[in-house]
Amino acid sequence: MSRAVILLAVAATAAVAAQAAGASQLIDRNAHDVSLAVNTKGEALITYTDGGRVRHVLAWGAVNAIAPTRSRAQVAFKLDYAGGWGKYHTDYWKTFHDACRPYGGPALAWFVAGCTAPDGSFWALQAWQRELPDYGLAPTAAQAAWELRLSHWTGALPVLDISVGWAYRKFDKLFGAFTYDGQPIYGFRATPSGSPLDTFGRNIYVDTYDSAYGSGWKRDNSFLTHTGHGSFCYGFYPHGPHPAGNGTRYRATAEGPGVTPDVMWQGNAPGPYDPQLQAQSNQALAALDDPLCRPN
Repeated sequence: MSRAVILLAVAATAAVAAQAAGASQLIDRNAHDVSLAVNTKGEALITYTDGGRVRHVLAWGAVNAIAPTRSRAQVAFKLDYAGGWGKYHTDYWKTFHDACRPYGGPALAWFVAGCTAPDGSFWALQAWQRELPDYGLAPTAAQAAWELRLSHWTGALPVLDISVGWAYRKFDKLFGAFTYDGQPIYGFRATPSGSPLDTFGRNIYVDTYDSAYGSGWKRDNSFLTHTGHGSFCYGFYPHGPHPAGNGTRYRATAEGPGVTPDVMWQGNAPGPYDPQLQAQSNQALAALDDPLCRPN
């Protein structure tokens, strides 16, 4: 990870803060020497260094996620960046008793640390580069930041189900659905560029491997899941002066709903166009029953 440090817009002496975004929750960027502890009260203590300074963040008050609704916000942690001073008016982190057992949950992409809490629930920290620029462009320091994200859940993970195919017989295509607990994941409002304006909307961040952008993994694009469906479809087309991002492999990462973990899918490119396989792909695409995703 880069040694550059991009601080949150929250002072270290801040009191309790309830975060607006519902997702595996952003703790900080470019954190190092990260550790996670959880006590018997359902509180997590994240300790890390940033710019050579040790930080202690207390998190509590959320587990899992709720289905999309216009009536309330998604669940979210309360975060105390003063290590307990805002909640307890003391340096609580100094006497924090870690009661966590070793992590026994499912394998997670971008895993940093995890633990099994005394009540059997799971806590985890993940880190990945969410804000990389599209089309394989070189990122700025801010865009290249590794986001440290916290989750707390019981039961099954969100499911990012993706299939591959072709668009117009020559461009690779990804399509699928993002679900949790059998329900689609989507939001209700977004900017014209596709940034969610509520706590339920989710982007799918797609990377391409060994493409026209260069060797290795490069960010190709990101896009919203469709309202009411949780589905999506994306073709690797040229974008203005940027070539088509067709690669040899693809991966997609999405922030989990509520405070569930972020999930990642990887798969091979479909290879040379095959009419028979395309017919099967079109059947799978039609099964999404999404008017925004039609065979082409």
